[in-house]
Order: sequence, then structure tokens, then C-alpha cells
Amino acid sequence: MSDIMTAKDLNLWYGETHALKNVNITIPEKSITAFIGPSGCGKSTFLKTLNRMNDLIPSVKITGEVCYNGQNIYDSLVDVNELRREIGMVFQKPNPFPMSIYDNIAYGPRTHGIKSKVKLDEIVEQSLRDAAIWDEVKDRLKKNALGMSGGQQQRLCIARALAVKPKILLMDEPTSALDPISTSRIEELAIELKKSYTIVIVTHNMQQAVRISDNTAFFLLGELIEYGETEKLFSQPTDKRTEDYITGRFG
Repeated sequence: MSDIMTAKDLNLWYGETHALKNVNITIPEKSITAFIGPSGCGKSTFLKTLNRMNDLIPSVKITGEVCYNGQNIYDSLVDVNELRREIGMVFQKPNPFPMSIYDNIAYGPRTHGIKSKVKLDEIVEQSLRDAAIWDEVKDRLKKNALGMSGGQQQRLCIARALAVKPKILLMDEPTSALDPISTSRIEELAIELKKSYTIVIVTHNMQQAVRISDNTAFFLLGELIEYGETEKLFSQPTDKRTEDYITGRFG
């Protein structure tokens, strides 16, 4: 399995606050990598450095590099819109646009210049199928997406991210606002999607990391403490702090 992304000596400051400290990590393609750690430890901040979402915050300063397909994404020549097309994001709270289910999915492809109705119909159906929600919504594509349940909205947001054909899908605690049944649907979906996509997921649920991820990174106070195969990290952590966290001694 080859690597698709590598962070080297990545540091990030919010104003004076040093939020990420010398993070070094390599993410293999077509796998699920989970980031775990207590609240405020830097895992979501780090996730957002992978598609430059932190650029939107004025006081942020970043040093080091994040290489994707061999190029540093923080290079001034990088087209950030194209980068975010290839590295999609699904947020903690489902955030469908206040428009029809169909238009939610067609939105991205349209902004990338696809106008043909036949092509858009095809993308909408395929994306909804890939997000395991087509059968539930195929008869109400013209209905407002805000009328869907939370679990359906989150799968719609995954379909919307898939519609522009990304290579990587970043998920920031995608199930934390959902009930157990919707959560297990999204977990099954993630396992299915890794056949075609690289998935990086931030989760505060350690059992979720164990259930679905191939590799796990443990963050604490802005540092990457330990990173390795999920099974090994949970059964034989090499760092005392990892062990204390996963056995529930703190955090």
C-alpha cells in the first residue's frame, strides 16, 4: 500500500497558542486512519491542515509541510479549490445546503463546470449509491434536504463530498451528533468506501477507531504521541500516555 499524504515537522499557531507541535505522520492510501485523543488535543486542527481549511482563520500560522502526491500543499502555486476537490471534508454536524437533495449533490460538479443534465443525473445517482442512501431518497430528490433525518443528512453530506470525485475524505467526528443506528450505518459506509478512497477520521469514540480504522494516531496537547496499526496501538501501546488514555485513566 503506498502513502498518499505525509506531514513533516508540521507546526501550527493560533495567534500565540502553539496548537500543533512538530507533527510527523504518513497516511497510506485506500485505508482508514483514525485520530484519537482528548478534546482540544489538536486532532481536528490537524485534520483541517490536510486540506488547508485552517487558511480561513486569520490568526493562523503554519510551518513545516504536508505533501500530497509528492507536492507540498502549502506551496504558493497550489490551487486551493482544486486541492479541496481532491481532499473532501465531512463535518461533525450534518450541513446540507437548504436546497433539494438533488441540488445538494449536483452543486459541486456544477461549480466544476458540468452542465449536462444526463451527466449530473448520473453523478447524483452514483454518489447517493456510494453513500448508501439512494434507495431511501430516490423518490424525493426534489424535496428539501433539510427535511431528512440527521443520519440521512450526514450520508447526504458524504455523497455530496463524493460527487466531485475526491481521492481523500476527511471526516471530523462524523457520527458524534447521530444515534447508534445511524452511527453504525456510517461506520459500515466508511469501511465500504475505503476500497476506493483514503479516509481520515477524527473520533472521540475509541471503540469506533477500533471497529473501523486500519491505523490510529493518538494526539495529546498538540503533539502526536503515537501512531501505528490500530490493533497494535490498542493492544500494545508503546507510550505510557497512550496506555493511560485508552484504559481510561485520563481524558
